[in-house]
Amino acid sequence: MTANEKAKAKTEQVTGAAKEAVGRAVGNERLTAEGRAQQMKGDARQAKEKTKDIGKH
Repeated sequence: MTANEKAKAKTEQVTGAAKEAVGRAVGNERLTAEGRAQQMKGDARQAKEKTKDIGKH
């Protein structure tokens, strides 16, 4: 996993979690959904990079 891609994945996951938490706190369904989607995007990026790493070995 390249450091840059790993950082992007982690940033997306953390930002998504924060958006989801704020959305829940203020009762904003759209913000909550955006946060979940961003977390999933980060998870997918991380999984893709891990798969690449496994293929290299």
